[in-house]
Amino acid sequence: MNSFQLANESSPLSLTPNFILPEHKRPNLSQVTSLDSIPIIDLSYYDHNNNNPSSLEVVHNISKACEEFGFFQIVNHGVPEQVCNKMMKAITSLFELPPEEREHLSSTDYTKNVRLISYYLKVEGGEKVKMWSECFTHSWYPIDDIIHLLPEKIGTQYREAFTEYVKEIGSLVKRLLSLISIGLGLEEDFLFKKVGEQPRQRAQANFYPPCPDPELTMGLQEHTDLNALTVLLQSQVSGLQVNKDGKWISVPCIPNAFVINLADQIEVLSNGRYKSVLHRAVTNNVHARVSMAMFYGPNPNTTIGPIQELIDEEHPLKYRNYHFSEFLEEFFKQEGKRRLVKEAFELPR
Repeated sequence: MNSFQLANESSPLSLTPNFILPEHKRPNLSQVTSLDSIPIIDLSYYDHNNNNPSSLEVVHNISKACEEFGFFQIVNHGVPEQVCNKMMKAITSLFELPPEEREHLSSTDYTKNVRLISYYLKVEGGEKVKMWSECFTHSWYPIDDIIHLLPEKIGTQYREAFTEYVKEIGSLVKRLLSLISIGLGLEEDFLFKKVGEQPRQRAQANFYPPCPDPELTMGLQEHTDLNALTVLLQSQVSGLQVNKDGKWISVPCIPNAFVINLADQIEVLSNGRYKSVLHRAVTNNVHARVSMAMFYGPNPNTTIGPIQELIDEEHPLKYRNYHFSEFLEEFFKQEGKRRLVKEAFELPR
């Protein structure tokens, strides 16, 4: 069931009780800082074939961002602006369809490849509070498995946009994993090989309508990502916030930039040196916000655990080895809670 069919039909949408969070779970927007934010890294300074000072500085800056924030933004990344704009237009077209035209995509069955979902948080007494958002999720490939399920009027637009976009993001992910590997002192293809063949690749388009009272609800509850790496494209409306040292910091919208965040599998592989940190999406009462998250992670049969070269006396083994399927099982078991998934695989100290 589409969550915004449950909101009052009046325009603008009204905040019905099933969207209102208990006081201690609310965003406290006045406490959020925008003075400090995640690093911005210019990839044009990196020359793959040359160990010049600028290239070394890019690797150093990415490594520092991975250790201190678990997040950074990249500019001059080589993905054409028109490819990104086309993708954002296709997502917006999907969410602008009348609810009844996309209702058939709604499902709570997480084994379905293509689905429209509304996240929720379980609160005291088992009650479910809905998030003020809708998300459209599917695999990266094959695109035909996705398109035939979409309403006809946007199918061609989405196919063209996503086909171009996924090709660019696939190359970008490989470059980023290479830079992150070098930053850890490993061979440049180490993480790409370690995440493995037939990676689990998911896309999630997010839509946050304007909200009458952003202090009472949340776009997406605080969480860490379960995969290895996330590449996020966001519209020019802010809403993403990252937790740094217990404080929420706002991530600014920079034209033609991607937000990169490390996910749980990179934290485990790096034996805790690189961080997968809490982040959330808040709402605003003026503008709709749209974003596209591209998740890249291991396939369920891949074994994940700390990389041997990163374990020593100063950095003792922090996590046990596991098949990624175990991690997924734990993730879905914690549905509706403030998930603590990687913590379930920590070794006792």
